[in-house]
Amino acid sequence: MAGRIPQQFIDDLINRADIVDVVDSRVALKKRGKEYIACCPFHNEKSPSFTVSQNKQFYHCFGCGAHGTALGFIMEYERLDFVDAIDVLAAEYHVDVPREQGNFTAQQDDKKPLYEILEKAAIRFSNELKTTPRAVEYLKQRGLSGEIAKDFQMGYAPDSWDFTSGHLGTDNEGKAACLKSGLTIEKNPQKQYDRFRDRIMFPIRDRRGRTIGFGGRILDKGEPKYLNSPETPVFHKGEELYGLYEARQSVKDLNRIVIVEGYMDVVALAQHGIKYAVATLGTATSGTQISKLFRIVPELIFCYDGDAAGKKAAWRALENSLSVLRDGVQARFLFLPDGEDPDTLVRQEGQQAFEQRLSNATPLADFMLQHLSEDLDLSSADGCGRLSEKAKPLISKIADGVFKDLLLNQLSKLIGLSTSNLQHHIPETGSQPEHTHQINNRKPASSKYQISMTPTRLAIALLLQFPVLAKECDIPNELQASDLPGINLLIKIHQTILQTETCSPSVLVERWRNTDDAAVINKLMQLDIPDSNKETQLTSLNDAFGNLLKKHRGLRLEELLNKSRSTELSAEEKTELSNLYQN
Repeated sequence: MAGRIPQQFIDDLINRADIVDVVDSRVALKKRGKEYIACCPFHNEKSPSFTVSQNKQFYHCFGCGAHGTALGFIMEYERLDFVDAIDVLAAEYHVDVPREQGNFTAQQDDKKPLYEILEKAAIRFSNELKTTPRAVEYLKQRGLSGEIAKDFQMGYAPDSWDFTSGHLGTDNEGKAACLKSGLTIEKNPQKQYDRFRDRIMFPIRDRRGRTIGFGGRILDKGEPKYLNSPETPVFHKGEELYGLYEARQSVKDLNRIVIVEGYMDVVALAQHGIKYAVATLGTATSGTQISKLFRIVPELIFCYDGDAAGKKAAWRALENSLSVLRDGVQARFLFLPDGEDPDTLVRQEGQQAFEQRLSNATPLADFMLQHLSEDLDLSSADGCGRLSEKAKPLISKIADGVFKDLLLNQLSKLIGLSTSNLQHHIPETGSQPEHTHQINNRKPASSKYQISMTPTRLAIALLLQFPVLAKECDIPNELQASDLPGINLLIKIHQTILQTETCSPSVLVERWRNTDDAAVINKLMQLDIPDSNKETQLTSLNDAFGNLLKKHRGLRLEELLNKSRSTELSAEEKTELSNLYQN
C-alpha cells in the first residue's frame, strides 16, 4: 500500500507553485491592476468576475463565489481529489511525489472499490482473450500482435450475461461496485446483467494508470459498433482520453500528440511505432481534453477521415481549441484519403510515410480560414465582408498574444483590410471553454466580500495574506490563555508560519483544508486589505493585538469583580485585579 505524502513535500510544492501560471495554463488571464481576471470557468458569464491574486496566491469569483489556492483550482477545474491534484501539480513542476513508508490510517476512499473492481474486470477480460481463439484471430486479422494487445491490456468479454457479475458481484459490496462502475446494468433490485458482451475490450486508464472505464468493440456485426462505460464517479467521457497513459509511459519526452477517433486507431498506430496517439471516448474533442493535452505537449495534430463527417468533427475540435490556445502551443489538422482511417492507412504505408503526413498537417489558422472561405467569392467586397463576419466570433475566443495577432494579419491579407481596422471590429476575448460547469450550492457573491470585522479576524487575515509578519511580532502572553473567540486559531496560524517558515498564503489555506476553520480562513483570504508597506501592515497587526489584549483584560476584570461580590478572592486574584485596574 502506498504511504502518505509527507506534509513537508506538500507545503514545499504549494509554496513553489504560482497560481497565475497554474490558472493561466487552463484559463487565459488578463492583467488588470494588481490582479488577473478572466471569465469564470465554473459558471457562464459574459463579463469577467473571476480574479486571481498573485500576492495572495488565491483566486475568487465575485459571480459564483468559487475560490481557493492553485491546488484547489486544479481539484475543482479537473474534478480531482486531493492526492490526484498533488500528482498533477507535481508533474507540472517536474518533481516526483514521495510516499512515506509504513502503515497508516487513511481516510475511507469511496472511489477505491470502483478502481479495484474495474482493475479486476480488466484482468479477467485480458485472461479471457488469451483463451478465446475467435477473438485472437480477429485481432490478428486487424494486424495486431500479442505484444501490443498486452501493452494496452486488451481483453475480451464473452457473449454471456453474467461473466462479470457472476464472479465479481457475488456479494452486496461487489454488486454495488459493479453497478456503480458501469460494468453491470440493473434489471431489477435482485437482478443485474453484464453491460459488455461479445466485445473486444479496451481498458481506459487515468493519468495514474488506474482503470476507470472500458470501450468495447463488437466482434462481428451488431449495434452499437462501440460501447463505452457510462459516466461514473471515476469516469467522465469529456475529460479522459484513451491511450494517454500508455503514450506517456512509452515516450519519455513527448513533444506532440495525435488525436484520432477510434481505440483501434490508437493501438494500430502504436503497433507501427507511432506511440503518441490518443482517442476521444465516443464524443467530440472537448476543451477540457485539449487543455489537458496542451499542458503535456506543445503540439496537437487532429487526425480525421477526409469525408464530411471527418470535416465536421475537425471543425468542432477547432472551435473547442480556440479558447485554450496560447502562445507557445499549436494545433494542426490532418485529413486522410477517402475511405481510409489511421488504422488502415498506417498498415498500408508504414510509420515513416504516415509521420510525413503528420509533419505536413494543416495549421489551425489555415484550416479555419479555408473552411470559412468555402463558397465565398473573396474577389468581391461582399465575400470579404462575409468572411470577416464569420471569423470575428471565433477570433474573439482566442487569448491576446502573438498567435492572435498573426491570425488577424492573415485574415487582413485575405480580405484587404488593414490589421488595425480589422482588430477594431473584433470583440474582446470573453468566451468560455466548453468544459465550463456550474458549481452547485454557491450563492452569488457581492462585488466585494462582506464580513463583520473584529480585531481577531483582522489579525488572522493579516497573517494569512502576509505570513512574513509572523516573524516580526509576538502574540502577547496574556492572550495565550484567553477564551476570546478565534484566539486559538490565531495562535495556531502564527505558530504554523514560524514552524514551517512559509511565505505563501496558499500553504496556510491548504493546511486548514477540511477542518472546521476552513470556511472562515477562505473568507478572510477574500478580504481586500489595502496595499501598504510592511511597516504599516505590522502596525495594523500590533494594533489588533493591542485591541484584543484590551478586550481580554476588560472581560477578565468583569469576571473577577463578579466573583468578588459572592466570594473572597485569592491573593493571586487580588493582585491580578489590582494590575487590571492599573492597565
